[in-house]
Amino acid sequence: MPRFKEIPLSVLDLAPIRQGGSAADSFRDSVALARLAERRGFKRFWLAEHHGLEGIASAATAVLIGHIAGQTSRIRVGSGGIMLPNHPPLVVAEQFGTLETLYPGRIDLGLGRAPGADAATMAALRRDPRAGVDDFPQRLAELRGFLEEARPDQRVRAVPGQGTRVPIWLLGSSDYSARLAAREGLPFAFAAQFAPAMLHEALAVYRDHFQPSAVLEVPYAMVGLPVIAADSDTQAEYLATTSRQKFLGMIRGRRTKALPPVEEMDWTPREQAQVEQFLGAAVIGGPQTVRQGLEAFLASTGADELMVHTDVFALEDRLRSYAILADLHQGTA
Repeated sequence: MPRFKEIPLSVLDLAPIRQGGSAADSFRDSVALARLAERRGFKRFWLAEHHGLEGIASAATAVLIGHIAGQTSRIRVGSGGIMLPNHPPLVVAEQFGTLETLYPGRIDLGLGRAPGADAATMAALRRDPRAGVDDFPQRLAELRGFLEEARPDQRVRAVPGQGTRVPIWLLGSSDYSARLAAREGLPFAFAAQFAPAMLHEALAVYRDHFQPSAVLEVPYAMVGLPVIAADSDTQAEYLATTSRQKFLGMIRGRRTKALPPVEEMDWTPREQAQVEQFLGAAVIGGPQTVRQGLEAFLASTGADELMVHTDVFALEDRLRSYAILADLHQGTA
């Protein structure tokens, strides 16, 4: 049974910096995309924490969330995610408590445990290399304590933050966060936009082990995935070379700004296979190809919500891709 028109659609933005462009251009593009997403009925607009990457401008994630929320009026804005071991839980609670106070009912706090950076950048962040390996549940509990109503004996309080109850999501690309989200009765988001290998296993673990909580009575799984929609299959495949060049650069140890699309990829068969592993969940094509691909993806995963990441070079192509998705979702395409 077709499900695509029935489930919420959301947007994941990395605030990409284009070759020849700047971070300021990226922030303007993010606002334009968020406004389109709001107009066209997308549910959430999330930004991801990454550090030290020439092509991604979302390092100060909470600051950018506030900017996007201030430039929109209804869409939920949040993190996909904040890398909790990079930050004291009190600071995260204060930041997101402030955001929730400024934009009540519109803020989401998605949490991950990866560094979002290389070893040198981790050191500059003053992050303990072991942080998040064993202590992530404790950090999560501490953070939740700063966002819930204060206990009578609680000496340290998040102000703002305490009592704001900002919705928390756990993010992951393996079954670790799936198990923790299930145990805590929290919503879970899987990062199939770059690491789809364990998608089905993680979703099964989450659903099989889910414990109802005051937050959720039944499991709720959102899946992030790459989608590039264009007016034809040929055009979509051409636009997709920007994303493929990014992952190829990562494999070769070169991280650059977003590159323009190319007519033909210059890669070896082994490199091509490695890139396609990153993009194994991608849905790329014209409107009907995308609709069929998303229906098949939903039939395979049973996802309750899709968070779409469209990695193309030009803003107009990115806006067009999300507009096509909205038309398909609303049955007008």
